[in-house]
Amino acid sequence: MTYNEAIDYLYHATPVFQHSGGSAYKPGLETVLKLSEAFGSPHKVLKTIHVAGTNGKGSTCHLLAASLQQSGYKVGLFTSPHLVDFRERIRINGNKIDEQYVVDFTEKAKSLIGEFHPSFFELTTVMAFRYFADSNVDVAVIEVGMGGRLDSTNIISPDLSIITGISLDHTQFLGHTTKEIAFEKGGIIKPQTPVIVAEADEDTKAVFDKLSSDRNAPIYYAEKTGELESYELLPDESYIRYNTIHWGTVDSQLVGDCQPINARSALFALHLLKDKLGYHITEEGVKEGFKHVVQSTGLMGRWQVLAKKPLMICDTGHNAGGIAQIVSRLSKLTKDNLHIVFGMAGDKDVTAVVNLLPKDAHYYWCQASVDRAMPVEELQKIAHSCHLSGLSFHSVKEALDEARANATDQDIIFIGGSNFVIADLLNSLNLCK
Repeated sequence: MTYNEAIDYLYHATPVFQHSGGSAYKPGLETVLKLSEAFGSPHKVLKTIHVAGTNGKGSTCHLLAASLQQSGYKVGLFTSPHLVDFRERIRINGNKIDEQYVVDFTEKAKSLIGEFHPSFFELTTVMAFRYFADSNVDVAVIEVGMGGRLDSTNIISPDLSIITGISLDHTQFLGHTTKEIAFEKGGIIKPQTPVIVAEADEDTKAVFDKLSSDRNAPIYYAEKTGELESYELLPDESYIRYNTIHWGTVDSQLVGDCQPINARSALFALHLLKDKLGYHITEEGVKEGFKHVVQSTGLMGRWQVLAKKPLMICDTGHNAGGIAQIVSRLSKLTKDNLHIVFGMAGDKDVTAVVNLLPKDAHYYWCQASVDRAMPVEELQKIAHSCHLSGLSFHSVKEALDEARANATDQDIIFIGGSNFVIADLLNSLNLCK
């Protein structure tokens, strides 16, 4: 079996949420526990940090992993979904899982797939845990797939749990209010295990307070820690400079409007790991981790600048909370015209997202190359109902080509709306790392 054959087998032998959506979602821990046990229960031997949330959990995970790595740790990082290559999901010190390991694991898993009928994510989770254990990582940073309480990753016993921003997403599975979603995300809170919450309103705070109290888990609200004294986007927009309590002045390579919230949580988490949990984390490690997080971890698609003339930016934000932050950032850029290449998955609240988009931009509606992508004709109708016009294209590349043809060097091109759009974009530009 070759690597490509192994990936093809995994995609076709197990339900894949990234491709088919809700029909692939399997809540609950029974199957993943059985599968993990069949592979020697690697989740029981790993030191882990667990990160849940609606927005910001990927960035938070990468900031933590980069800082720990630069402090001398061998760090596993499990995130989802991937953009271009499956192996992006499972990394050690920024390096993707070996192709041969994927092949060997898949061959061993064949009989278990027939016995346990796991989802793609359940199988991928156990693959990551087994790989990290076999590779003797010092610590693994684990991103929740969806929710938290019933997510496959929730079989771990982490040193620290982190819950990032909460907003309405995957409501058909997690609930239709922020309180219901907070309960699902808060399911990662473990007995006697500290938890950091990035931000909370009155409703979600009540949920987190009760869960932490019931489990005797120390809880810290990052926005009340004072960890960030101040911050500013540097004039060339290459870094956000943070003035912090515990780490001095820290320059971060992640510069989206949402990033100060993520940085605050990550910085306080690193302090807690060092001060309360015995981790050896250096100030230099944190500074280098934040300054070179993209190179250290292979992170793509977070306010990623792809070209300067015209300024071309992509971002994976795809729900109302994420898009609102993107639109806010775009409004602060002083360029002549804004061109937006935009597509969405069909199972999102598309109207709520499109309603947030700026009215004075030039739009190029597109359709990503996956079954979950909303047909561009349907997207264009929704946009029209929201008083947005624009051209439609059946591929991301065609839409981008048209935007580039129309844009001057003084304009901005933004590409986003869906992970799938960004995946097609990076593929077309040959930017896979």
